[in-house]
Amino acid sequence: MGRLVTSGLTSLDGYIADERGDFSWGEPDAAVHAFVNDLERSIGTYLYGRRMFEVMRGWEHAHEEPDRPEVERDYTSVWQAADKVVFSTSLDDAGTRRTRVERSFDADAVRDLVQSSTRDVSISGPGLAAHAFRAGLVDEVRLFLHPIVVGGGTRFLPDGVRLLLELVEERRFDNGVVFVRYRVR
Repeated sequence: MGRLVTSGLTSLDGYIADERGDFSWGEPDAAVHAFVNDLERSIGTYLYGRRMFEVMRGWEHAHEEPDRPEVERDYTSVWQAADKVVFSTSLDDAGTRRTRVERSFDADAVRDLVQSSTRDVSISGPGLAAHAFRAGLVDEVRLFLHPIVVGGGTRFLPDGVRLLLELVEERRFDNGVVFVRYRVR
């Protein structure tokens, strides 16, 4: 049985994008990116909200860009090897391989997917992940805390949810990013 995990590159004050929608401050350097790649190898299916998918679908053709660093080429192969489900009421066709579109979040269907999976399932996009948090489906929270305070924007974690967490891993990177992995109790 897989686990439902959610990951975020966040500011220290918990945002994935600032008030202008900018998230360039969260771009991982090579060391963080390589660590992310290794974490993502356990993912068999990505569940995305539409906006998060629009950010991520660039990985579909990233391997075709000759100047891509090796760490990004590696991530491209990891991303392409996984199935993707995009939750959207407006998207008709995802336009990427191994991807299907679902119109609405069904907690029971997601629970069944995770329970029947031999690999982990990742849920990304704060709006979509909020549904999973509220339904009690999230098994693990992974945060890459960046040394910046942005003061507002798009929060990674939803309001109105209380969880007891157990710290199971932490790592500090030379660029000041701190990775923490929590298991939901």
